[in-house]
Amino acid sequence: MASVGGAAGRVPATPHAEYVGKPPAPRRVADFLRRNEEHAWRGTAWIAVVLPLAALAFAVSVLAVKAWPAIRVNGWYFLYGRTWTDGIGAYGATVHTDGVAHLQGAKFGAWAIIWGTVVSSLIAIVIAVPLSIGAAFALTERLPSWISRPLGFTIEILAGIPSVVIGLWGILTFGPWLAKNVYPAIADHMPNVPILKYFRNPVGGGEGLLSAGIVLALMIVPIIASTTRDLFQQVPPLPKEGASALGMTDWEVASKVTLPWVRSGIIGATVLGLGRALGETIAVAMIGGAILHIPPTVYLPFTTVAATILTQLDGALTDGTGFAVATLAELALVLAVISVGVNLLARLIINRTGRVGAPVGGA
Repeated sequence: MASVGGAAGRVPATPHAEYVGKPPAPRRVADFLRRNEEHAWRGTAWIAVVLPLAALAFAVSVLAVKAWPAIRVNGWYFLYGRTWTDGIGAYGATVHTDGVAHLQGAKFGAWAIIWGTVVSSLIAIVIAVPLSIGAAFALTERLPSWISRPLGFTIEILAGIPSVVIGLWGILTFGPWLAKNVYPAIADHMPNVPILKYFRNPVGGGEGLLSAGIVLALMIVPIIASTTRDLFQQVPPLPKEGASALGMTDWEVASKVTLPWVRSGIIGATVLGLGRALGETIAVAMIGGAILHIPPTVYLPFTTVAATILTQLDGALTDGTGFAVATLAELALVLAVISVGVNLLARLIINRTGRVGAPVGGA
């Protein structure tokens, strides 16, 4: 066989000698992908983390820019004031305050709106959390599987019912039934003391704070209950069996073993439900009554931030100065701050109380 250059010891001239020692192209591509697989996954993870944060920052930034004229004019009065007057149709003249144009007589104080948002959500949480934990405990610990499975599926279906359907049911059926059969019994027997007198007469006709809070509770029970049920199913059986063998009752096993094991997860599920309650719009607008005042009793109409934005936006668009829309943007910014604050508080509580899967009683 001839050699390249004719000298001994040189590489023999063979067909395709330039590809000797190199793997085929598909193999080289596979090796390249394998070497860069970790970098690709890391980049994808970073994108998945950054995109939600970027979306949140973008939304808050847009709200802040849009609300800035209203922030300059309304000042701190917006957070503690109780007068909400847009000036549309009352005066009509355009005036300027700190270089911001607005209708004469416009005055926006959102304390009653913020109060209604917080109180209605607290009512919903107070009602929904015990119901959800009790339902999850019954589905996982007490009922046989042939009953618990369809019941659990039914609870999950409730989470998918549109808000407008629940709102119609609440305003046409549930609220009037409460006002006729339940509220009078509570109001007539409630002592006339500084706190409990808020539950006395008048009871109204079904539109109001308590009706909206109960409906919100029914709307967030599926979220909290289904999440709590999944958490209970993750608790190892050995600690519960050991507690039962030591003579603990079912309640003691649940309170000293099961609940401490998943307490941070329950807090997270509660925050999810609270976020739904804070942002619920159409159902609260229908059941709450959309009244921009703090009700004298818990049974009378009120409003929330989300419901106010819904009911006031159409009228705000008729303000040629754009100040009413800017005020609604400021209201939305307040709701965003409340939601972020609630989540940060929940994270602080979770860090202090433990984590899912921690030993019983562990921190």
